[in-house]
Amino acid sequence: METSQLLVNKFKAAVLSILLIIPFLSWNCSAGSAGIVNIGIAKDEVINYHKSGQYNNDLREAIKDAEEKFNEVDAGPNSAVVFDIDETVITSYEYYRKWDFGYVPKYFDMWVDSAKAPAILPVLDLYNYLLKRNFRIIFITGRKEYQYESTFNNLINAGYSKFDTLIVKGEEYSGKTAEKFKSDKRAELVEKGYTIAGTVGDQWSDLSGPYHGIQVKIPNYMYIIY
Repeated sequence: METSQLLVNKFKAAVLSILLIIPFLSWNCSAGSAGIVNIGIAKDEVINYHKSGQYNNDLREAIKDAEEKFNEVDAGPNSAVVFDIDETVITSYEYYRKWDFGYVPKYFDMWVDSAKAPAILPVLDLYNYLLKRNFRIIFITGRKEYQYESTFNNLINAGYSKFDTLIVKGEEYSGKTAEKFKSDKRAELVEKGYTIAGTVGDQWSDLSGPYHGIQVKIPNYMYIIY
């Protein structure tokens, strides 16, 4: 009787072990099928995306599409296009390559202070096209107030020498989303009498929310900001 009961208990334990293993196996399968990529492979893919020329191809296609859309819009006296800055009008790609696509605040601040980030040339072309069409240009960036001067200088150095205003992120938006910050600032611009004809940015948080107008998405596979 004791032997029979022992066998039953072992059988129950075996069944329980199988039931516990099945969800684990199922999770592993679903993770693989979801396309989770090793982070090293992902970094290599971003590098190849730039080296292969596909980034430039996608960028030029986005700018061509933007110009076609803005061709359909008449610029009024206060019609403005709002641009993001990082990875939209200037690029820090080489900085991120150097730091293995990591964000190191101390060294990124030093990079910002240098005011040496180069222009993204197709976006500079769009900027000049919009100026010729008499659109006003406004920059709204998630960079902090203490980075205002270096950011201003970098814009000038990169060829963006004519714009109405540069808006940086104040302490009151600490802990709030980029979408909230940029939406609020666009609303303030509308209250001042601007008409937002379009927004240009590398993040959807640059383009979402009220008063966005024509949305021009610049490719960026290095990071996401909400």
